[in-house]
Amino acid sequence: MEILTLAFIPGGYELILILFVVLLLFGGKKIPELMRGLGKGIKEFNNARATIEGEIKEGMKEVDTKKKD
Repeated sequence: MEILTLAFIPGGYELILILFVVLLLFGGKKIPELMRGLGKGIKEFNNARATIEGEIKEGMKEVDTKKKD
């Protein structure tokens, strides 16, 4: 199963081809806008993840304090 999974990971030439196709489809002016949007999405995802982690840790602390009492 591992060999089959590795067969679908794009290598160097495939990545260059994908980047070339993206450049052709969107043009040089749209790529920075796409990257900004992608960056904002990643930032929002990380903020949401941090918020959820904080809530989980806070909940675990509350459970621990209730068990000690």
